[in-house]
Amino acid sequence: FNIGPIPFTMQNMGVVLSSLLLPPFYSFLSIGFYLFLIFIGLPFASGFSGGPIVLFGFTSGYLWGFLLSAPLFSYMIRKSSLLKKILVGGLDGKNLFLALIVSLVCFLPVYLLGFLVFYHYAVPGSPLFDWSTDASSFLGINFDSRVLLVFFVSVLIFLPQDLFMDHLLGIIVGVKTLRFLEERGIELT
Repeated sequence: FNIGPIPFTMQNMGVVLSSLLLPPFYSFLSIGFYLFLIFIGLPFASGFSGGPIVLFGFTSGYLWGFLLSAPLFSYMIRKSSLLKKILVGGLDGKNLFLALIVSLVCFLPVYLLGFLVFYHYAVPGSPLFDWSTDASSFLGINFDSRVLLVFFVSVLIFLPQDLFMDHLLGIIVGVKTLRFLEERGIELT
């Protein structure tokens, strides 16, 4: 579903899974391949859309951010030995909390690029700007600054769902998948 023009897609879950299941270079390649498939027109983006317009539209910053965040999260979760701790010691509250924090930090490129591209398109008088103003007013929050307004509607309102649904489910499914594979003698870490 969408909040105005920005869809809730759960794509972050796929990026988290890519990061957990693949080493950094291969997680980068997997996201690059995903973007390539969208570019050539396959309907793999939100709303079953595809084509170059998706990769250059007002929500494209999020997609390009995946290309940076996937290998970064893959690298950080491995470099910090957190993935190994989770696989050996389990996904207890502390390890899950740490994994969520690492994922949030590593997804900053997604939010930064998503914001910057959306900001570029959400100029005063545009439908995106009008929607941004209406959305913040609906929530009882009014901003005098265009930067704060666009940051709120393009980043902050999505963080809870991204972190506590996409990232959380991605971490849980990723760890369970890695354990399942290890039990069968396949090690990806």
